[in-house]
Amino acid sequence: MNEIIVMLGDWPVRTVDALIGFGALVLILLVVIAVVIARSGRRGAELAMAHAIRADELEERLSEVLRAQSEASGRVDAMTQALAGRQAEMARAVNERLDSVTHRVGQSMEHSTRNTMESLRALHERLGIIDSAHKNLTDLTTQVTTLRDVLANKQSRGAFGQARMEAIVQDGLPKGSYEFQFTLSTGKRPDCVVFLPDQRPLCIDAKFPLEAMTALHDARTDEERRVATQRLRADVMKHVSDIAEKYLVTGETQEMALMFVPSESVYAEIHDGFDDVIQKAYRARIVLVSPSLLMLAIQVMQQIMKDARMRDAADQIRTEVIKLGDDLGRLRDRVLKLQKHFADVNEDVRQVLISADKIEKRAGRIEELDFSKSDAAAEGPRLVATAAPELFPRKLQAGE
Repeated sequence: MNEIIVMLGDWPVRTVDALIGFGALVLILLVVIAVVIARSGRRGAELAMAHAIRADELEERLSEVLRAQSEASGRVDAMTQALAGRQAEMARAVNERLDSVTHRVGQSMEHSTRNTMESLRALHERLGIIDSAHKNLTDLTTQVTTLRDVLANKQSRGAFGQARMEAIVQDGLPKGSYEFQFTLSTGKRPDCVVFLPDQRPLCIDAKFPLEAMTALHDARTDEERRVATQRLRADVMKHVSDIAEKYLVTGETQEMALMFVPSESVYAEIHDGFDDVIQKAYRARIVLVSPSLLMLAIQVMQQIMKDARMRDAADQIRTEVIKLGDDLGRLRDRVLKLQKHFADVNEDVRQVLISADKIEKRAGRIEELDFSKSDAAAEGPRLVATAAPELFPRKLQAGE
């Protein structure tokens, strides 16, 4: 038992010492365990009490939570019902709005469709008008092209001027007072002559030099315009000289002739820009006339012819007036005879009325059976003859 078990430094550890130390160690452990257990019991009681308190608090909190949950459930139900009502109202309002919007959209689409149809119809009408205008423009372009082709050719241009001049003369003068392509004693043939009261024809020429005027319109520079102006002045004066030489025959034709310009614009341009040419033509006894001036001249000639015919017929008119006076005198005599017949008839009617009065009085006496009264003379006639007024107090003299 005294055996050394282990050496701790210089101190030997024997078995008895080891047992004693082990026993002491066990005892210490038991004490420590007892203390720990005691302390653990006290702490467990404290913990149990704390847990109970916490359990009560938790129960209270749980009841509060349950109560809040029930309140929340009620509120949730109320909110659910309110939301359901709101949702129904919203759905109804949305449906009403949708119906209203759908109705408005339908009306708008119908109105838009109607406006679109009207616009399309108006567009079709305008397109038809545009097509018609385009067709008219095409026809006008063709006519203008044809007219340009006609005016480009000198002979065609002359025929065009001749046709316009003939139309104006034929519309303004009676037949027999004019003639186209009349041959003068010199063998010259003017385009038209008008026979005035002195039987001397007035010559009208329908040709006009248009090339120089075209060149003047096409001129772009001052030099080209100057050359075209000189050419136009020379061409017009040459044509004036030709007319004066050909158609002014002393003792046979009138002392002046007309040069017809078939365009108002050309005539106005010549009259405004070439006054010297107009004056020289006047001195050469040639008058430039446009279509309107030719029409006016034709009207003046027609009035001159009418006045001349009236002067020529003045003696015939005087003779017819004298014959008319004689016829009026014979008519007066016959009316006087008719008046005498009326007076005789009036006297016969008066006598008939006197006899009728007598017969009426006799019938009255017969009806009254009164024959004592003598046959007195009947009363005067009811009608008094009056002298009929003279229809013609005096004889009209011839010429009154």
